[in-house]
Amino acid sequence: MRIIAGKYKGHKLKMPSSKFTRPTTDRVKESIFNILMNFVDFNNIKVCDIYAGSGSLGLEVLSRGAAEVHFVEKSFSVYNILSQNISAVDNENRCRIFKMDAVKFTRIVEHYKYDLILIDPPFFKNDVYKVIENLMTQEYLSKNGNIVLERSVQTENEDKEALEVEPYKKIGDSLIYLFSS
Repeated sequence: MRIIAGKYKGHKLKMPSSKFTRPTTDRVKESIFNILMNFVDFNNIKVCDIYAGSGSLGLEVLSRGAAEVHFVEKSFSVYNILSQNISAVDNENRCRIFKMDAVKFTRIVEHYKYDLILIDPPFFKNDVYKVIENLMTQEYLSKNGNIVLERSVQTENEDKEALEVEPYKKIGDSLIYLFSS
């Protein structure tokens, strides 16, 4: 796993050895960012990477010019790998890690306005529906903000029912959903 573009292009990331993480492949990540280039100017935006894992998606946006990235990760062992990856790109001052459950994060009273929210839960973790609902009802998105959600083709029917949207794109066994403010 590596950062594919920007200031840290080619930088290799440590990956957690946890059954609870499923890293986004470089192919899927590249496709997501090709899509986002049509909607988002990465310079100086505020970003949230929920179910952050290694931080691959959030660090990709940081590499492309984001001003600040918040990471949400509840697993202690995965949190340690994420911290190491942030330290390796020497940008702790532009990153903040919230070591907590994604649903809890989206319910906290003090919330932030983000220009881009990246959500990449383990494929069969369905609390993501509550996360999306909380993000939308509590207005975590800034004006013209975007949410990108990566899911499995195997969850497509439940996703359509719960999210009431069609996937934006299918990439291998991943589905990409886009939401805008």
